[in-house]
Amino acid sequence: MPITLQPEQEQFIQTQLATGRYTNATEVIAEALQLLEKRNHYDRWVEELGNKIDIAAAELDRGEGIDGETAINQLRARLHKKREA
Repeated sequence: MPITLQPEQEQFIQTQLATGRYTNATEVIAEALQLLEKRNHYDRWVEELGNKIDIAAAELDRGEGIDGETAINQLRARLHKKREA
């Protein structure tokens, strides 16, 4: 698949090659694509987290939540059980 790079993109690749970290342009492009994939995964995670926060906030507004002290005590109890196992 042939691609056309902008001059500044070509320069960036050359700069990366000059560092010695990469042996060819394909390695630079491959890492860039891996980072793009990770960013897309991160963006989905952030969106899912935002949805969970919205749900939790709505539950709290309806009085369905528990106070912070109770939550901490429950977490400590679960941790204690796991340590005993």
